Amino acid sequence: MSGIIVFSSKIKYINDALPLAYLLKEKEEIIGVSCYEKNLEEIANNGFDVFYYSETEILNDQWYEILINIANEIKPKYLIAPSSKDNIEILARIASKLGYPMVTDVSNLEKTNDTLIFHKPVLGGRATAIFKIQKDINLAITVPLRKFKYEAISTKAKILKIEKIPVSQFQIIGKEEKKKSAVKIEEADIVIGVGRGFKAKEDLKLAFDLAEVLNAQVGCSRPIAADYKWLPDDVWIGISNKSIRPKLYIAVGISGAPQHVSSVTDSKVIVAINNDKNAPIFKYADYCIVADLYQFLPILTEKLRKFKKS
Repeated sequence: MSGIIVFSSKIKYINDALPLAYLLKEKEEIIGVSCYEKNLEEIANNGFDVFYYSETEILNDQWYEILINIANEIKPKYLIAPSSKDNIEILARIASKLGYPMVTDVSNLEKTNDTLIFHKPVLGGRATAIFKIQKDINLAITVPLRKFKYEAISTKAKILKIEKIPVSQFQIIGKEEKKKSAVKIEEADIVIGVGRGFKAKEDLKLAFDLAEVLNAQVGCSRPIAADYKWLPDDVWIGISNKSIRPKLYIAVGISGAPQHVSSVTDSKVIVAINNDKNAPIFKYADYCIVADLYQFLPILTEKLRKFKKS
């Protein structure tokens, strides 16, 4: 049996890889591999022909062994996974073992009679790398979250529990819950991004006041979450964390480092507010406002508040 394996260590992301599988599919079956979720049957029957699941918590080295066993059985044409840290690590090891070339963070696909043409953003989104690969070559591929539009396809999946779980080389000796916000920044229609233009944590209230008026969510650049710890990691927008594609993105006090810009360029409209007229973020913005955020944001928030009341 030949097929296309679509894998995610977290089942909530697996549909992000499914559209590319269907773009590549010819006669192959689509085979899902992930962990258990209460709506597993619904997920499996929305595009998969076969779905393997584990009821227990699985570590990366265990997933590696499980996927190698499945791959040896079905001889997959493609291995596809959403671009999370764990998935990339696992898929890279599998690709090396199987001798599959690997293309990461695919943003677009073109096809000719005998060639696949993959597009991948590089240099922080300032350029695109193009890979031309013959169709007869087996591949491992990762896809950025929410890059391809997912449309449910009704199937009747054969759902199989993974019975034999390999013993991990690692042992969990404790768990500590990471501080999380109550929002899913990647699902918001309007996002306000805050950066180092804010001088103190208390000053972020200016952005949250604006967010309240716009019914928006507040995200941040890397220093705000990773260095200053002013906001939790799950609202950190950057190439090594969350990518977003809202209808409106407002960057406030963000200079525009490539790692941040590459994660917001899919936004429909980008507004940048910065007191430096030469800030790199302005090159990517649809609307550029050169202003001191401490003076501009209160005025903007108040005017919008009055407009909503009128």
